[in-house]
Amino acid sequence: MESKTEHTPPILEVAWRKFAQYDDTSVKRTASFTNLRRWILIFGVLATLLSILTTIYPAEFPPLGSFVLKIMLVASPIIASVLAAIGNEYYSTGDWLVARAGAEEILRDMYLYRTILKNSPKRREWLEKRLARVQRSVFRGMNGELVMETFKGNVPPKPRFNPGEPGNDDGFSDLIGEEYFKYRLENELRWHEKKIIGKQRERFRLQVSIYMMGALGAIIAAIATFGEATSNLAIWVALTASLTGAFSVWQTLKNLEQVVRNYSKVIMELGIISDHWKNLTAEERTQSEVNRMVQGTENILWSRNVEYIKSMQEALRDASLDKEAELINNVVAEQREADARFKQALTDSIVNKTSEELDKVTADLSDRFEEILGTLAEEASSEVVQAELAAMREAIQEFSEKVAQKLGLSHKLDAIREEYKDVDVGSETPRGVLNDLLSRFPKTEEVKG
Repeated sequence: MESKTEHTPPILEVAWRKFAQYDDTSVKRTASFTNLRRWILIFGVLATLLSILTTIYPAEFPPLGSFVLKIMLVASPIIASVLAAIGNEYYSTGDWLVARAGAEEILRDMYLYRTILKNSPKRREWLEKRLARVQRSVFRGMNGELVMETFKGNVPPKPRFNPGEPGNDDGFSDLIGEEYFKYRLENELRWHEKKIIGKQRERFRLQVSIYMMGALGAIIAAIATFGEATSNLAIWVALTASLTGAFSVWQTLKNLEQVVRNYSKVIMELGIISDHWKNLTAEERTQSEVNRMVQGTENILWSRNVEYIKSMQEALRDASLDKEAELINNVVAEQREADARFKQALTDSIVNKTSEELDKVTADLSDRFEEILGTLAEEASSEVVQAELAAMREAIQEFSEKVAQKLGLSHKLDAIREEYKDVDVGSETPRGVLNDLLSRFPKTEEVKG
């Protein structure tokens, strides 16, 4: 098998980095979502416990302890509701499942590139188109919000792959049948066989915990009926019920039953392919048999991936956070409505105050106007006003006469100019002509000087 240093196809480098990015995103988002759901359940149980402790808190104990318990009691469901609202907002789409699907599809295509298509001259073009299709599919699956950190480590990424160890797949060289069987088929078979044991144990522990909490609640309820001395124990049934509910929700969320069934099917199918390959002699392990093994293995693993994603999406719907987030959502909605009411009240107050002031000013102006009209007639008939009006009339009349006189003078001067335009007035002009010209000029009443 060629080493990575001898030949590193650029398209495989691109594919491995895209796989690592999707795989890393899926792992981190899965862990974040799991921790978020765990804390929601913890705060839910804690609220029940604090409610019980607040109820049975002895009167002779320090009042501060009771006060602290009450504060924690109020805070617990609110914090749980806030976490649930965050989960609904940022995890409801199951984007880590979309990233997981993209990563597994790219991984499948890389193994096809390195086995069945290793002699095809168009395999680089094929893988490039497949990568583009996967990326668009992931983009749509995440509702157009492709928020991922760029993978900056070495590829193939650890811990799932460890190309540095002797005898391990380097992730870039073409594979023959034996290499694919070792690096892909047997590796996946061992991984699923190991994982299914852990999943089954977790499933068993959860189921036992649910039954034990149910039984403990029944025992406490029965003991509480023995007499007045044990009647106070009945309140602890609420805690066992809360724990039972939390374990049940966690079991639904993990979807362990479906996961165990899915892994069991993969183990069986891969085991059948493995047995068939082992049964072949060296001469019978032709390229056709290699292609058959590769196609069968990749189809099984892809079907496992599809079933896993489908079952987890159903589990997400069953374990919806809508009810847990209802408290904080209602508070936020009420705060928004209160803010809107407050702003509307401010607006109405300003408008009403402005309207009142405008009405007042308008009324004052109207009264003033009527008062002015009432005194105007009296002032107009007074001797002083009458004398001023007479003087104004005389001044206007005198001004009008002067304007008319000046307009007439201008007209006469224009006529004289037109009549004597050909006369050159000078020392040689006859006296008779000059006297006639001067006699034609109009006389004014203005004082000369």
